[in-house]
Amino acid sequence: MATEGVFKYMQSTNRPYSANDIVQNMHKEFGKAVVQKALDDLVAQGSICEKIYGKQKIYCVKQPDNDATGDSELKDIESKTDTVTENYKNVEQQVKEAESSLRELLAAPTTLEAKEQLAELEKKEETLMAKLAKLSQNTVLVSAEERNRIKIDHERLVKEYKKRKRLCMDVINAIMEGYPKSKKVLMEEVGIETDEEVKMPPIQSF
Repeated sequence: MATEGVFKYMQSTNRPYSANDIVQNMHKEFGKAVVQKALDDLVAQGSICEKIYGKQKIYCVKQPDNDATGDSELKDIESKTDTVTENYKNVEQQVKEAESSLRELLAAPTTLEAKEQLAELEKKEETLMAKLAKLSQNTVLVSAEERNRIKIDHERLVKEYKKRKRLCMDVINAIMEGYPKSKKVLMEEVGIETDEEVKMPPIQSF
């Protein structure tokens, strides 16, 4: 019977547990619903006591009233339970933060997409820089409107280039958290080249 089995286990260990702890420690001999019902029955019978810490219920076997060390031991258990509860909250918060970071990474471009976008931006920038250099050397005066348009396009492309480059490096850095080799080796394996490796000229501003 589940109630008897749960009570014997708690008597033998004489430690505080949550329902989940008991299910896992008894190697899932009984399902969570069965264990929870057994605990509720034992609490109703007065065989064990129940304490609530935040959203979690903790159960422990009642100690004999004539046990001189009972109060001290119970306080010690409560103190340990408080510590475990606090640690649980901290871990839960860390999990939430990790999940949030994961969602951001999943929303970002894949390594292949980032490489393609970066290559496209670099090509556009190279074309624009060549055009700008040609215009700068041209003896024909460029109108203020045309120069202003070129400047705006240049600034927009530079901004987009830096954004895409940052996204690409964010992906690389995220992969590095579980990658056993160096960043240089990773970038070589996925075929990513740095500005210096392709001898990209410095980005100039007006």
